[in-house]
Amino acid sequence: MSYISRRAVIKTRNISSVSVIVLGETYIGDGTLVMSNVIIGVPRRSKLINILSLNSSTSLEELLDGLSSGSRIGSRVIIRSGCIIYEDSTIEDDVELGHGVVVRENVKIGSRSRIGSGSILDADIRIGSQVSIQSNVYIPRGTVIEDNVFIGPCAVFTNDKYPPSKKITGPHICRGAIIGAGAIILPGVEIGENSVVAAGAVVTRDVPPGSVVAGVPARPVYSVEEYLRRRETYESGV
Repeated sequence: MSYISRRAVIKTRNISSVSVIVLGETYIGDGTLVMSNVIIGVPRRSKLINILSLNSSTSLEELLDGLSSGSRIGSRVIIRSGCIIYEDSTIEDDVELGHGVVVRENVKIGSRSRIGSGSILDADIRIGSQVSIQSNVYIPRGTVIEDNVFIGPCAVFTNDKYPPSKKITGPHICRGAIIGAGAIILPGVEIGENSVVAAGAVVTRDVPPGSVVAGVPARPVYSVEEYLRRRETYESGV
């Protein structure tokens, strides 16, 4: 059974009839594809806990709808089955979400970006355009990811140096950076423009622009020019 808020503005016909819930003043642009078992516009936690004290005959969908301010989804977006998108988030045109992606409140995803299956984007995140985030990546509150960044599968970003503390500082990933599979990025670290973080590295300090870092803790190993040369050799099979 599906539920579409009367306040929502839906410009597309490509919405599954199986278990799709659209809440609040959500806007969904032309040509966007919404597959089954998707929820868009989930109210943030501070609103959800208010439901616990209610003793109402109103359906849960209607209660949630009344609390939600909705989300904004652009045109030609692909939202695969199992995705959950919270209120006050913006997904720009031509973005693709894999299966089971969670997008918390106040997240912005720039145009033509791709988010892999099982990835979790916590609240208050900014993601630029043409960003590729592979499957099962965790990105915490306060992270900034600029344009044209690649993040490999199972990478983990953190935002709390002494957990659990009251000081939250997300990493900043600059334009064109590449982060390998399984890398761990510590709170407040800046990954410089066009730099590379090797698979499995643990990044404890800022990475200079145009450098390649590897290891635990991560240390510079060579320049990005050398990385590109090695990649070209690998691709050519020489």
